[in-house]
Amino acid sequence: MRRRPGIGGLQTAAAARDQYRLLGENVAKLRTDLMKEQLVTFRSQLEEFARKHKNDIRKNPAFRSQFHEMCAKVGVDPLASNKGFWAELLGIGDFYYELGVQIVDICLVTRPHNGGLIKLEELCKLLGQRRKSAREAVSEDDCLRAISKLKVLGSGFEVISVGKSKLIRSVPTELNKDHNEILELAQSQGFVTVEEVQRRLSWSSGRATDALEILLDEGLAMIDDGHRDGRRRYWFPCVSSASSYVGADTL
Repeated sequence: MRRRPGIGGLQTAAAARDQYRLLGENVAKLRTDLMKEQLVTFRSQLEEFARKHKNDIRKNPAFRSQFHEMCAKVGVDPLASNKGFWAELLGIGDFYYELGVQIVDICLVTRPHNGGLIKLEELCKLLGQRRKSAREAVSEDDCLRAISKLKVLGSGFEVISVGKSKLIRSVPTELNKDHNEILELAQSQGFVTVEEVQRRLSWSSGRATDALEILLDEGLAMIDDGHRDGRRRYWFPCVSSASSYVGADTL
């Protein structure tokens, strides 16, 4: 028959547990202090790196993207404010705020043609036409970072994925899975028909027509009834070339 430990044994076990707990807390504190010290050192080195390579960061999109990745690893956001150390050193805050304003303007100009949905590469193309005199080149990564700051404006201005493409939405339109599949299907030729949607997606006629009519009502599609086969075509400017419907002089 097992004997229960006496009071002395219980006290000894409790004391041992307290010692292990204190030891664990001390080890955790040492690790935390060491990590904080390393983080401060790394941030200092990051600032020194930024000073040394500020011209490359401002002028080279690929270099700028890598710099952002380094900043993210230590919890530094150079875009958090247009004032302070990073803005003064690099002017990087002002660059993205200016870019954001230009993106808003382009989205407004092209909205009557694409319903408030534009391909990321087309947006960058139109930005390039507009910024011909600017010293800094603009990459898709730059556009995505600027767009992420536009969310403070409320609904709209977000990035959605359609197949392998990224589209920028500047209106509060809710697209469901059916709409995304139709947009992905339309990317090959710029339009779809009800019959094609039925055949390619294995949908009923009612499902295809309903989804297409909603896209039409939202201004994302245009109809073309002028073909000999009598089949209505639903065109999607948001997956076509923006240069075909918006001139550079408009921007």
